Amino acid sequence: MPIAVAALGGNAIVSDKGAESVDLRRAPIALARLVGLGYDLVVTHGNGPQVGQRLIEAQASRNGHAPLDVLDAETVGGLGYRLQQSVGNALRDAGSPRAVATLVTQVVVDVADPAFLAPSKPVGPFYDRARADALVAERGFVMAEDAGRGFRRVVASPSPIEVVESDAIMALVLAGVVVIAAGGGGIPVVRDAAGRLHGVEAIVDKDRASSLLARRLGADVLVIFTDVAEVRLDFRGPRERPARRLSVAEARSHLRAGQFPAGSMGPKVEAAAAFAEATGRPAVITSAARVLDALAGTAGTTVHA
Repeated sequence: MPIAVAALGGNAIVSDKGAESVDLRRAPIALARLVGLGYDLVVTHGNGPQVGQRLIEAQASRNGHAPLDVLDAETVGGLGYRLQQSVGNALRDAGSPRAVATLVTQVVVDVADPAFLAPSKPVGPFYDRARADALVAERGFVMAEDAGRGFRRVVASPSPIEVVESDAIMALVLAGVVVIAAGGGGIPVVRDAAGRLHGVEAIVDKDRASSLLARRLGADVLVIFTDVAEVRLDFRGPRERPARRLSVAEARSHLRAGQFPAGSMGPKVEAAAAFAEATGRPAVITSAARVLDALAGTAGTTVHA
């Protein structure tokens, strides 16, 4: 059976009650539809809102700190459980019962990645200047002012180079299991000289990790779910228009021109282009509601080689 890797953003599974409340009504139905089309399925997901909430809780606790990689794993486990249950229920409701399993996944990054020298990914709560300065002195955090709202900790966002459990994920796929993996972009780890793994304080971009995993699995399609039906050019400008099909070259040209900001659509388009270039197969960016139309080529944005 063909393999689809479907990437859900962390905001796609947050309810209107906040990061601690998860809404799993729409995404599982869309995922069940992919299985109904005949795909073996691997689901990845973000966890930005959830790990941010855990950092706030850790800061308020007596200890005041918890390792970021551990908090990442904790939120991935909790979200994986909820997704696993919800997707299983949606599959049963659709008449396509399948086993669903969650695998907390480690993603190797390079300790020499330049991202570690220039942390840029904001995480956790906002602080006033005095508290931010204290955290720099006490914990060695890197802090940055965030849009006039206060100071936040920033961490590295290195590129993923290896999905440690990719063979295990493939074994589950071949056994007919719907796999939830690489949650939060995977838990970032580095290898020491002896090949042993160690967690690091970083955040791996979920879309980049999903693209890497899809390539490692030989997936037939990468589907990146977002909250809009398709990628749009000149977004919110007078010439705003949908981009239904983009070649890899076109996608990268638009990225260089600043069409897709780094904090929103940029990583999705970058990840889609990387998958399409490496495999010659399509990557689709769309909403959960339009996924079937997008795969049929009548909605969404398809990035192709």
